[in-house]
Amino acid sequence: MRLHAALLALPATFLVTLVVAVPSPAAYVEHQHHFSALANPPRSRWRTLSDRLIVSIWGANSYDKHAGDSTSRGDRIAPSHTLARYGGDVVLRFNISTAEEARSLAEAADTLLLDVWEFRRDWVDIRLSKDIVAPLLGLLPQSLQRSHTPLLRERELAQAIYDTYPAPRGHAPQTPTTPPSHLHDRPFSASLQQDNGESNIFFADYQPLSVVEPWLRLLASLFTTHVRPVTIGLSAQGRAISGLRVGVHPTNADDPKPPKRKTILITGGLHAREWISTSTVNYVAYSLITSYGKVPSITRLLEAFDFVFLPTLNPDGYVHTWTTDRLWRKNRQQTSLRFCPGIDLDRSFPFHWDDGDITTRGNPCSESFAGESPFAATESRALADWAKNESESNNVDFVAFLDLHSYSQQIQYPYAYSCADTPPGLENLEEVAMGLSKAIRGASGHAYEVMPACEGNVAATTTTSPSSDKTQQQQHPQRVKLRDRGTYGFLLPRGEIVPTGREVLGAVVYLGGFLSDAYGLGGTGTLERAEVEEEEVAHGVLGDVAESSVASESAHEELDDEWVVVAEEDEEEDEKLRVDDVQWELRRRRRR
Repeated sequence: MRLHAALLALPATFLVTLVVAVPSPAAYVEHQHHFSALANPPRSRWRTLSDRLIVSIWGANSYDKHAGDSTSRGDRIAPSHTLARYGGDVVLRFNISTAEEARSLAEAADTLLLDVWEFRRDWVDIRLSKDIVAPLLGLLPQSLQRSHTPLLRERELAQAIYDTYPAPRGHAPQTPTTPPSHLHDRPFSASLQQDNGESNIFFADYQPLSVVEPWLRLLASLFTTHVRPVTIGLSAQGRAISGLRVGVHPTNADDPKPPKRKTILITGGLHAREWISTSTVNYVAYSLITSYGKVPSITRLLEAFDFVFLPTLNPDGYVHTWTTDRLWRKNRQQTSLRFCPGIDLDRSFPFHWDDGDITTRGNPCSESFAGESPFAATESRALADWAKNESESNNVDFVAFLDLHSYSQQIQYPYAYSCADTPPGLENLEEVAMGLSKAIRGASGHAYEVMPACEGNVAATTTTSPSSDKTQQQQHPQRVKLRDRGTYGFLLPRGEIVPTGREVLGAVVYLGGFLSDAYGLGGTGTLERAEVEEEEVAHGVLGDVAESSVASESAHEELDDEWVVVAEEDEEEDEKLRVDDVQWELRRRRRR
């Protein structure tokens, strides 16, 4: 295993150096936010057209993104598109108190084709050009015109985008075609640990698709006893949608009718800009793979179940976020409007397709465009066809589904399209969701709210989708929205890749134990947290990453307050979760 781990580090290093087409940002001077004032590419044709339209209707002042700009032409070069695309954008949080306010905000966001980032019961985060703020407020009732606060201002947003790309060490200027210098000069030990104590290089940064795919193939080639490569189909632009199947199959080939292999599906990257979801799927896969044969509980888990990991369901969109538009959401499929490509994969599935107060059909420029018909998105069709074929032809029984997204720290269970309908097996869905939340809180101390997916704000109807509903034939579909709660949103810093992966790993281990009990498989049990923690420390359930992560637990604890915009929110949330725990236990007792 150690030899395999050592071999795994080397190709990751070389593969990253081959990504010459990916913009490679340089480090920036601490406490300064200077971007290069080099010639910048224009915004998209649609954004330019929409801005002009808004200006002509509402009389908003046009602006030059670089007028009065104090950016330095120093020796630091950001990705060439960063300031051009986002230098004039902000992210605002609107506090919602009534259903009327929610509907008003939803209609205004739809009218102006704004990018609704995230929502909860009482707030909505929206990204928009600073010059569109006044027209937006003009469409809102008086009560909403002063109920917003900035989460990311112009410079902060551009800087946060800039910081998510792999950062080279040192201060030497680099061009987008120069591989980051830190990939050449870091020594490695046999444990994949760098000499300076940093964790596995693969999880030290977000990785482009050109690194992720070879890394997946490498894992399959190194751990042949329990890992197999998976390709579920092709994207709209012809890229493979790749993943891994992890599990130990019984060796009795004489059984003419072997039982169906119970399988847990874990997906990420359905929305292109949610890089943390892709990294987290990879982290959980790597942790289970490298723990087989070393951690008894994980070994039993992989003998009882197959896990299928699909880290990048939207490869075209993911590539686009690395090369062109960091905040791109949809796939890259051509639509009826040439300058508005892309379909929201989450909304392309047929279960109550495009069902809601605000429809997106006929509006390809919407960030949540559902297509002109169900399954219009190539990738959504590929996933559905693959799952159907696995169930009907390959002896697979899907028993659980985790769909990872960002952000807002929520565990959501069906239905998403409506709160009026009750999904089958609601009690189990609620119990699993509560268990996942408790497992995450036990692993990291972070609170993940449990709620039905339909309980979003009306203001975010255009982003509410039946992603969890599409697999309702499975028994435990859950959508997990990862860190944070708005401080960085989709632009979670690279340093949170491992902490986020660790807490989701704890949730996956819990899920395996729950299903083992539910199906009477025995041996795995509920995997009490104390037992799991003891085995993690003794055997390294987190792979080689654990050695540095466990050693720096105190540093972990210091991060707890970084994910809340208002410090008191976590205390209120924890108190709410304690009340929810009591209410949940009372409900269970009543059912019995």
